[in-house]
Amino acid sequence: MMIKTLRLLSLATALALSSAVAVPGQAQEAPIARCTTSGIALQLLGSGGPISDDARASSGAIIWINGKARILIDAGGGTYLRYGQSGARLEDLDFIGISHFHTDHSADLPAILKGGYFLASSHRVKLVGPTGDANFPSMSTFFKREFGKGQGAFAYLSGLSSASDGLKLAVETADVNVKAERPTVVWRGDGVTISAYGIPHGDVPTLAYRIETPKGVIVLSADQNGSRKGFVDFAKGADILMMPAAIDNDADAASRFLHATPDIVGRIAAQVNPHMLVLDHFMGRALRDKDHNVQIIRGFYHGSALAGRDLSCVPLSH
Repeated sequence: MMIKTLRLLSLATALALSSAVAVPGQAQEAPIARCTTSGIALQLLGSGGPISDDARASSGAIIWINGKARILIDAGGGTYLRYGQSGARLEDLDFIGISHFHTDHSADLPAILKGGYFLASSHRVKLVGPTGDANFPSMSTFFKREFGKGQGAFAYLSGLSSASDGLKLAVETADVNVKAERPTVVWRGDGVTISAYGIPHGDVPTLAYRIETPKGVIVLSADQNGSRKGFVDFAKGADILMMPAAIDNDADAASRFLHATPDIVGRIAAQVNPHMLVLDHFMGRALRDKDHNVQIIRGFYHGSALAGRDLSCVPLSH
């Protein structure tokens, strides 16, 4: 099936992909390529974390469908630049999902949405995020604090709620209960269904997203410590599973409370058994120990694996 996908790509992209075949004990670097081709593809905008020592943009990813960037998941620091470099256009975007409100997953959202001033015609986008708690806002509260008329940090963009005041983008917000026992369907359109499910990122309300398409399934896990067993069922059947590789097995207790260690990532991947495992959210130390951490993951998961980079493009071949 991969050959069929490659026929849709340029020769240069095909050559890049052919060099990215995973071998035992390793996760090859995912190729950097234009995703503006036919078919469906996952593109990482940012593959780093919250510390600048990784020299990468923070978390964010696009789902390309038939040459258009239709879905954006997370918008951490640096993803605004990568969004432009990818060739994505705001007027093609139908859905934005924010996993949680750490800056490395949400800081560039205002910069991306400001593009609503410059659209040729009015456009509507669905913006989804988690419910809040005493320490973190819900998606709807976050949106009000950012863009609320007369009170938001960027109140001059208050027209985003209704495509008014010079803005041609209307943003519809929705909150997803992170404690819900079953996944929540958050968007449907053109044969695509997106669901969200709460995952345990310490005490931070956090969502994972599942994108079901006519060509296959992509599941994106944001930061999680791996302690919610229901995530495996949520991710089952994934053709592409994206998991964070932020810490080492010898990380301190605070880090392990927030993030899954490589052995836990490997166990989850083995249970889900995707056609392709894409690793992201590398921090500086995780990059220094990347080969060792990947070996640990591959001790449990024996399928194809790619180590993500900023602007990596991974076509969906079912």
